[in-house]
Amino acid sequence: MKTDLVRILDGNIFVLSDGSGDIEAKPTVPCGYFSFDTRFLSLWRLTINGERLSRLAMDDSSYFEVRFFLVPGAPTHYVDAKVSVIRERSVAGSFEERLTVLNHSGEPAEFTVSVDADCDFIPLIAVGQERTPPGRLYRRVEDGRLHLGYEREKFRRETEISTTEPAQVDEHGLTYHVRIGPHGQWTTTLHVRGLVLRPDGDDVRDHVYPGRHRRNRSRLQDDLQQWLGQAPQLTCDWEPLERTYRRSMVDLAALRYSPMTLPAEAMPAAGLPWNATITGRDPILTSLQALPFAPDLAVATLRMLGIDQGSELDDFRDEEPGKILREFRYGELVAFEELPQSPYYGAADATPLYVILLDEYERWTGNAAVVREFEDEARAALHWIDEYGDIMGDGYIWYQRRNERTGLENQCWKESPNAISFRDGRLPSLPRATCELQGYAYDAKIRGARLAREFWNDPDYADRLEREAAELKQRFNRDFWVADGEYYALALDGDGRQVDALSSNIGHLLWSGIVEESRAGRIAEHLLGPRLFSGWGVRTLAEGEGRYNPLGYHVGTVWPFDNAFIAWGLRRYGFTREAGRIAEGIIDAAEHFAGRLPEAFGGYHRDLTRHPVQYPAANSPQALATGAPLLLVRTLLGLEPYGEDLVVAPALPDRFGRIELLDIPGRWGRVDAIGNVAPGRRTPAGEPGDVAAPPW
Repeated sequence: MKTDLVRILDGNIFVLSDGSGDIEAKPTVPCGYFSFDTRFLSLWRLTINGERLSRLAMDDSSYFEVRFFLVPGAPTHYVDAKVSVIRERSVAGSFEERLTVLNHSGEPAEFTVSVDADCDFIPLIAVGQERTPPGRLYRRVEDGRLHLGYEREKFRRETEISTTEPAQVDEHGLTYHVRIGPHGQWTTTLHVRGLVLRPDGDDVRDHVYPGRHRRNRSRLQDDLQQWLGQAPQLTCDWEPLERTYRRSMVDLAALRYSPMTLPAEAMPAAGLPWNATITGRDPILTSLQALPFAPDLAVATLRMLGIDQGSELDDFRDEEPGKILREFRYGELVAFEELPQSPYYGAADATPLYVILLDEYERWTGNAAVVREFEDEARAALHWIDEYGDIMGDGYIWYQRRNERTGLENQCWKESPNAISFRDGRLPSLPRATCELQGYAYDAKIRGARLAREFWNDPDYADRLEREAAELKQRFNRDFWVADGEYYALALDGDGRQVDALSSNIGHLLWSGIVEESRAGRIAEHLLGPRLFSGWGVRTLAEGEGRYNPLGYHVGTVWPFDNAFIAWGLRRYGFTREAGRIAEGIIDAAEHFAGRLPEAFGGYHRDLTRHPVQYPAANSPQALATGAPLLLVRTLLGLEPYGEDLVVAPALPDRFGRIELLDIPGRWGRVDAIGNVAPGRRTPAGEPGDVAAPPW
C-alpha cells in the first residue's frame, strides 16, 4: 500500500483517499469509503470547470477529520490563483464532506463544480483482487439523492448521497452551477451514508447503533479529549517518546471498534486498511500492552471473544470447543460462505493468550468480578490447550488446518506461508508446534492456576495446572533447545524434528517465563546480536537464514509489537540494558514515521539505510504497533502490580533522561511513576527509582 494515502477513521468506518481528497480505487491502491468490510465508495472525484485539483496544504491533526486546501489545475497555476477550494471531510457515524469554493477575483465568476461518484461494493478482504461481482449493481436518483447499490439474494448494500445545496443529480454524480460574487464564497455539504440493508429496507445499524448517525465532529472531539484526559500523562526529556506516546493514545482511540454484538463497548480493531474488523490475537495483545493506560479495552475484548468462543467441531471454520476466534467479518464473501470468517478460528495462539489477558487484567485492576464472569471461558480455553491443541498427544500445542481449501497453513502470529522454515529455507511438514505457542501455554497454565486458587475456589485444579506447567517447561527446554546454536528452535515439525531457523520468536519465550534461567543470557545475546538486531529493532528472522529477506513480511522485517514484547521479556529476566536498547531503537524509528509506528518496517541494518524503510503493505495505524510504545514505557519504568501496590523499578538508557508517568490507573487508584537515568533505589510508585530485577 502506498504510504501517501490520506486516512480518517471512526472505529467502524474509514476513508482512504489521495493527497487531494479524491478517491479513485485501483487494484494496487485501496482507496475508498469502507464500513463493516464493504467499500461504499470506489470513486469520489472533485473538479472545478472540468479541471482536477492540486493540493496546496492539508490539516489532518484529528483522526476523524481532514481539511484539504486546493486549487484547480497543475502546480503552475498556483501563482495568483483566481479560485481555491477548501475540502473539509469527517467520519462521524457516516461520511460528510463540506466544499467551499472561494472567488479571489474582484469580479463575479461562474463555476461548474462536479463530484463524480461510483461504487463497486467489493468486500474489504477482496480489495486488490480481480473479481466480477456475482450480484446486481444498480443506480437510481430519488428525491434529489443518488443511490448506488448492490444486491445478491438477501444481501444488500447501498450508498446514499445527498447535498445541502441544489444540484443536478444523475446516476454518475452531482453537478453544481454556481455564481460567486467578487471575493465571495459558496458552500455545500455532501452527506454519504453506507447502508447495510435488511430485507425490509431498514439499515441494520440504525437498530444496532441507535443515534450513531447523529454523531458529529464536536462529539468526537469531546470524546477524544475525555479519552486522553483519562490516560496517564507522560513527559520525557527525550521528546520523541512524548510524541510517540501521544500519537499512540490518539490512534488507539481511533481504532476503538464497537461490534454489532456489543454496540456499547469498544475493543481494538486490528488495523487499517486490511484488518478494520474483529480479530482475536490483535485485540488481546493490544489490550495487554495498554493495561496501564486504558484497562477498559481488555474487558470488551474478553467479552466479545468469549461470546464467539468455539463450541463445536467445524472443519470449514477451523472451529473447536474452547478455541478463540482469529477473525470475524461481515462482508459478502463471508455471507455466502466463500470464505470462513464468520467467524474463523485458524489461530493456535489466541486461546492461551485469552487466559493470560484475563489474569493480567485482574492483577492490574483488582476486578475479581470479571475473573468470575469469564471463568467458564477461561476453563474452556485451558481445556482446549490439552484436548485440541495437543494434536500429537505429547503435551505441546500444534496446529494443522482443518479447512484445506481456504484455511491458513500457519496459525501462529507469523501467518504467511513461508514464515516457518528450517535454516536452509526448507518448509517443515505439518502439523507444526512453534516455540512461542508453548511459552503461551505455560504462561496460561501458571496464570490459570492463580485464578483457580484465588477466585474459582478450585485448589485441586490449580495444583494440576501448576504441575502440567512445570512438566511442560522441563520438556520444552529439552526438545526445543538447538545445541549447536544455543537457542530455541522456531518449531517442531510433524516428524518431531527441530525447525532450526533463528527467529524473533525466542524473545516471546522470555516474557512467558518458560526459559530456564541458565539459558536466558544466551537468548539475550542472540536477540541483540548482529544477525537479529538491525539497530532499529529485532528482525523476525535472522540475517543469513535461508529465507531471510529484509522486506519479507515475517522473514526479516522488524515488527514494533514483537520488539515490545521481547523487551518486556528481557526485563523479566533482568536484562535491563538490552531491553533499553530495543526501546530506544523502536522509539527512534517512530520519529521517522511522525510518531506513528507502522505494522512492520524493513530489516535493513540502520547503517545501510540511515532511516527505517516501511514495509510496502503495512497496516497503519495498526493496533499492535500502536500498543508497542505503551508496553515499552511499562518496561522502561519497570511497572509491576504487587497486590494493592504498583512497584516501579526504572531502567532507562541515557537518551531518555527522565520519564514521568502520572495518574496510572489500577487497583491502587491513581499513582505516579518517575524514572531517572541517575542511579537511585527501588521504591514504591510515585518516587524515583532505578535498575532492579523484575519482581517475578
